[in-house]
Amino acid sequence: MSDAAIKPSAQPLIDQPMVSPTTRDLSQCSDLELAQALLQRLAIAPNDWHRLKANRKARALEQAATALVYLLKDQPEESLARLQQAAGWLDRSISAPPCPTHGR
Repeated sequence: MSDAAIKPSAQPLIDQPMVSPTTRDLSQCSDLELAQALLQRLAIAPNDWHRLKANRKARALEQAATALVYLLKDQPEESLARLQQAAGWLDRSISAPPCPTHGR
């Protein structure tokens, strides 16, 4: 399985920027808001992509957090695909494809 096998959903995963936990008690946040905040924190930023694209832990964390958001949005098929992707990073059955901007 490659990264290309997972197609992004038309629905955005993060509905709105999270309010900082320091300004809002976490108990007032919904499960979905908490999962979205975790995904924001674990997502690999574009400027870190080349450095972390093959980091198995970082990629698995990002995919697992994405799976949780999809599950909370009642999209079990999307969630399962992301969980399988996370497992693939951990069991080394998948690896990062070459960067399209740097040739082969």
